[in-house]
Amino acid sequence: MRDARLGLPAGTDFDLVLEGSSSELARHLWNCGTSSIPPVVYPRFGTAMVRIENTDIEVVTARRESYDPDSRKPDVEPATLREDALRRDFTLNALFLNIETGESYDPLDGHGDLENRLLRTPLEPVATFRDDPLRMMRAVRFRWRFGFSYAPGLAEAIRAETHRMKVLSAERIRDEFCKILLGPSPDAALDDLRDLGLLPEFAPELQAMVGVTQGKWHEADVWDHTRKVVSKVPADLVLRLAALLHDVGKPRTRSEEADGQIRFFGHETVGAEMAVAFLRRLKVSSDVTEAVWLLVKNHMRLGTAPSFSPSAARRLVRDLEGLDEALMTLVEADKSSLRPGLLTLDLEPIRAQLERAKLTTPRSTLESPLSGKEIMELLHLQPGKRVGEVKHHLLELVLEGELTPGDHEEARRRALQFGS
Repeated sequence: MRDARLGLPAGTDFDLVLEGSSSELARHLWNCGTSSIPPVVYPRFGTAMVRIENTDIEVVTARRESYDPDSRKPDVEPATLREDALRRDFTLNALFLNIETGESYDPLDGHGDLENRLLRTPLEPVATFRDDPLRMMRAVRFRWRFGFSYAPGLAEAIRAETHRMKVLSAERIRDEFCKILLGPSPDAALDDLRDLGLLPEFAPELQAMVGVTQGKWHEADVWDHTRKVVSKVPADLVLRLAALLHDVGKPRTRSEEADGQIRFFGHETVGAEMAVAFLRRLKVSSDVTEAVWLLVKNHMRLGTAPSFSPSAARRLVRDLEGLDEALMTLVEADKSSLRPGLLTLDLEPIRAQLERAKLTTPRSTLESPLSGKEIMELLHLQPGKRVGEVKHHLLELVLEGELTPGDHEEARRRALQFGS
């Protein structure tokens, strides 16, 4: 109902709420063949999952909830639809549609709040946020997803309850934060998290960017520059996380010279390690974490080389593990967020050089033509450091264009020459 009233496409999440037993209804839907799966029942929460026409639907007993102050696990008991509405996060999510008559039931004037584009809690906001502190982050997400305003007192309640974030699991914070990042206005939402005091509760390394000045190349501090870069990359999780964290190492590496020049030596290396620590703390998947690490570590690479040679292109193709185009997107967003009027990096020749490298020497060929075993047999070596040195030498020759990938004869000659 909410999305329909806002003129948005219908979502894929459906809840069926009743003043009765969810498990009994779920079993009935299975027995009569309406649900294609046996009910998956969660008795503690009064919920069950069914599948109708390939769509998963949660069947929910209308309930009231009470919470221990140090836990997010509620005590649940059956209740009326109105009481069920009162336990929800916001009035825009407390709308009911009678599937038999088509009539709506709106006990908390959620429709009025939709019309006024107002984000309001069913109870006093402090009570709602104490029940589930994640709702404070959800408030930010909904505000910028729908373009709403906070109801009076809501922002103040969040600021008063930020300490409650400590009861949340890393996984729940991660999921909500990723939804915020992938939303339509991530830059505004990020600043909302900072302004409301939520950011330092789960991301102190991001809060540390605020107020860190950057010198002549930038008109914004590290925080505002970062927000701008995040807003300029596509809504892809790896790219937005990389944009968010690309300069996370700057506060720790900032130095100012006698002439006032500001430097951030090695911030990409420091930042890559900080990014990994942050993402692991939030239990982000290892593949996403590794991809973000690669992008953060290499985001200065294109702008620091005096020229971009074919060998530099081959090295980048090899090192980026298929993320070269993502790196180009990140660097483009980064450079376009510098102080206006500055001469910035021209990425088109670099992009053309990368394409040529990928066509002539695909990443799979950018390896030593000889294996460690072949090197040991050729040079009569035992396993050890020397084998790795020879193999690395052959790889360097491939990357420099002095040795054709797959040329085993020339590789053997070069290995013998290097090993002698």
